[in-house]
Amino acid sequence: MKVDPYLHAVLLLHGAGKEVNDTHIKAVLHAAGVTADEARAKVLAEAVKGVNFEDLLKAAAMPVAAAPAAAAPAEHGKKEEKKDEKKDEAAAAEGLASLFG
Repeated sequence: MKVDPYLHAVLLLHGAGKEVNDTHIKAVLHAAGVTADEARAKVLAEAVKGVNFEDLLKAAAMPVAAAPAAAAPAEHGKKEEKKDEKKDEAAAAEGLASLFG
């Protein structure tokens, strides 16, 4: 699975407490050796304005974080639970990805 470097740039900037704007996105991509598309960086910067990353990341991580806390299921229930966890993780990842195109 290929992960979008623009998405990584946005998350890195957010995690570092920096403003997420097209100039900063391009700088992060340049530092990583990626040739940045000016228009794409600008559109992404506009798209994430006002996004509450803390809530978004908590929602995306919730199924993963809740899994270890669950009690050990009976033998016959393990396969079914694993399928549900994978669906939850995929749905969370898909929702996060849809925000950033």
